[in-house]
Amino acid sequence: MNPKLKNHIFIVFAMDHYNPLGVVRSLGEAGINSIVIAQKSKSKISSFSRYTKEYIPVETTKEGYEYLIERFPMCPNIEERPFLITCDDRTIEFLDRRYHEWKDHFIGFNAGKDFAISKYMDKFKILEIAKKYGLNTLETQVVDRGVVPEQIIYPIITKSISPVIGGWKSDVHICDNEKELKEAYNKIIAPKVVIQKYINKKNEYCLDGFCALKGTIMFTSIESTYNYLIKGYYSPYMTVRNFGNESVKNALEQMMQEIGFEGIYSIEFLIDQDGTFYFSEINFRNSTWSYASTCAGMNLPILWAETMLTGKLPLNARQEIQGDFKAMVEPIDYAKRVNTNKISKGEWLKDFKEAKCGYYYSIDDPEPFYECVRQWDRLG
Repeated sequence: MNPKLKNHIFIVFAMDHYNPLGVVRSLGEAGINSIVIAQKSKSKISSFSRYTKEYIPVETTKEGYEYLIERFPMCPNIEERPFLITCDDRTIEFLDRRYHEWKDHFIGFNAGKDFAISKYMDKFKILEIAKKYGLNTLETQVVDRGVVPEQIIYPIITKSISPVIGGWKSDVHICDNEKELKEAYNKIIAPKVVIQKYINKKNEYCLDGFCALKGTIMFTSIESTYNYLIKGYYSPYMTVRNFGNESVKNALEQMMQEIGFEGIYSIEFLIDQDGTFYFSEINFRNSTWSYASTCAGMNLPILWAETMLTGKLPLNARQEIQGDFKAMVEPIDYAKRVNTNKISKGEWLKDFKEAKCGYYYSIDDPEPFYECVRQWDRLG
C-alpha cells in the first residue's frame, strides 16, 4: 500500500449493512480506520467494527450529504483530499447529480460531470452500450406501467427502469402469460417498466473491480458464481475465483472508457443453459461481494484509492487465488436453506466453517457478527 494513503481521511457514506461493513474492514485491515456516515437501515452493523473511527447516523441521504459538505471544506490539494466511498444506488445517484458541488471536497466515484453515472443506471441505456461493444443481451423493451406490448414472447421478467426508481426488488416479477403480467402491474411502483425475456438461467456471473483515470484503467479482480439459484433473487452463497474471461474483458473496458467511470463497481451477467453469457447491468458503487476480493488478497478500496492518487495501477494489484473459495452472507443463506428445510443445521454449519469469506463473520473483527446473531431473523 502506498504510505501516503494513511495521510487521507476515508469516509464510507451508505445505508448501513454488510456492504459498507466490508469496506470498513477492507480499509481497517490495511491500517486505516474510517468515518462512517450511516443512513438509517435495519441495523447499525458497521458501528460495531473495531475499524470504525467515527459513526455518524443520519436519517436521509440529504442529511448525510449536508453534514459532509459542512464538515469537510473544499480542498484544492489532492494529496490531502478525503476519499469518499459509496455502497448503494440511491447514494451514488444523489452524489452523481451534485458532482460539481463536491468534486473539490473529496475523491469519490464519478464520471466527470453531473448525471454522467445516473444516465447508465438506466437499465435500457446500459444494455444499449453493452450491445454496441459486442456483448450478448436479452431482448428488452421499456413500456409505461400497465401497458402490455403487442410483440411479446413469454416468459418475461419485469424490472424498474432504474434501481433508484420504483420498488427495486418489489418491481421484479416473472410472468408466464399476459394475465400474470397484468397482475404484476398492480404491484409494480415504477412508472416506466423494463420487460425482458426471461431465461431459465444456469447461473449468474458477477465481476468486482474498479476504474480510474476516466475509465482508462480498469482492474477486475474476482468473478463469482452462485452455489444454488433462487428464482428472481440473488444467491447469498457463492464460489469466488480470479477473473479471467477474456471474451468479455475488452468489451467492458471499452464501455467504461466511454462512460468515463472512476470508482469501484460490480458487473452482472446471466449464464444460459447453453453456456451463453448475457450482460445484465453495472453497479457503479462498492458491491456486496467486493469484500471477497479483499479476502483474496486484492483490497479494492485500497487499490482504487492508490490508483486515483498515482494514476497507475499498483504493480502487485493482481494476486493469484489458489483454486477458488466459498463466500457466504450468513443470515440470508441460513434463511434460504435451513429455514426452508433444504439442508440441516449441521450441514449449514459445515458450509459456514469452510467459507473463506464471511460477510458478517470475521475472526479479527468479531463484534459485527455478534450483533448479526442478535439480529439474526431481522437480517435474514
